[in-house]
Amino acid sequence: MSSAADAADPGSSAPIVTCARSRPHIPATPGRELLAVANVAIRFGGIVALDDVSMGVRQGEICGLIGPNGAGKTSLFNCVSRLYSPTSGSVTFDGRDLLALPPHEVPPLGITRTFQNLGLFPSLTVRENVMLGSGCGRSFAAAALGIGRRRERAVRGQADEALERLELTSVADHEARGLPFGTLKRVELARALIARPRLLLLDEPAGGLSHGEVDQLAQLITGLQDDLALTILLVEHHMGLVMSVCGRIVVLDFGRKIAEGTPGEVQRNQAVIEAYLGAAA
Repeated sequence: MSSAADAADPGSSAPIVTCARSRPHIPATPGRELLAVANVAIRFGGIVALDDVSMGVRQGEICGLIGPNGAGKTSLFNCVSRLYSPTSGSVTFDGRDLLALPPHEVPPLGITRTFQNLGLFPSLTVRENVMLGSGCGRSFAAAALGIGRRRERAVRGQADEALERLELTSVADHEARGLPFGTLKRVELARALIARPRLLLLDEPAGGLSHGEVDQLAQLITGLQDDLALTILLVEHHMGLVMSVCGRIVVLDFGRKIAEGTPGEVQRNQAVIEAYLGAAA
């Protein structure tokens, strides 16, 4: 959680944190399980990053994945997106074994992600960066990838739709370098959306944003769920954002799952309180 000051008295049932919103969010009723992580472990030499973690994400829900630094959250993301291969366990998406696939075959299944650190190309325009999410950027890049003019025009149209949704049309032709950090965060999200995902993995999207930008992000995330019927798995340290948009939360600590439940249940869980604030608290 973001700080001890954000927490309620452990004996209180009051929310740990809040996040301003223009309207209450009514979560969608989750459907069948779309992502299933079962008994996943991953070790780097003598370091255990994940230890027998099992969790699922149901179609149409916003699920939060939280925990202190080093808890294994991004390692789990990297297993789902196939940047890591777990030591043991299974990861399936809509019944498909993800661990049998190379990383480049994961996005076409309908899984895209953002990263903690921005991976944009400073010398490309905002639109070109977004188009790269569909494998097509500048004309020379399209030619190198064997993408014809018709395909490039179609992808450009899809990029413009994503830019409009994230209120980035005014900077579409600006180079990424020099733009405000909050704007670049939205550019990265637009790049993930252009692939028309079914499951969107958001890795600390509120990192580095102001309070006002976090409030806007909360509305954006719930809007994606409502308007695009997206399923979202959110890793985030800003607990105001997590508690305001997620219908269910999974908590990791030292690579193990220590809690799972609604925001209210997680906030009152003693193991979660101790993981963030220390047993003395």
